[in-house]
Amino acid sequence: MQIATLAMIGIVSPVRLARMPHIELPRALEDYFAFAETEPTRNGRRFSITLPYMDGERLDRLQWWYHVSPAQEQMYEGTGLVFHRNRAIERFCRHIERWLDITAQRFHGDEPIPRLGAHHTPAAASVTAIEPPLEELAPVDKVVNG
Repeated sequence: MQIATLAMIGIVSPVRLARMPHIELPRALEDYFAFAETEPTRNGRRFSITLPYMDGERLDRLQWWYHVSPAQEQMYEGTGLVFHRNRAIERFCRHIERWLDITAQRFHGDEPIPRLGAHHTPAAASVTAIEPPLEELAPVDKVVNG
């Protein structure tokens, strides 16, 4: 079976399918997550997802919190907790990828806790190769719509 088919039937997480160029780890990013639940209240349950990482010699973490109300917990044929946890994992992964992109950093390493480092971008020559030279562009006399 192809990976996309496996993801559609729920065997492979869709988060693992996404290509994350800022993440160079031997395992899927969510394999490094730690999950916790705080004391439940009458308004529902609060959960956290934590990604520890090494920034040089300093241990740091990224954290994502989400809330599941009693009504949400009963949704999806009683699998509301699983649904909301998977949705939180996907959002946290997107958040991490955006954060790494904005800060020009990457996660890498073979240790149990990922290391944060500078992202290596391709040389500027590859960007200019995408743009066609001006002499190859032919002028257009008129534009035809539809």
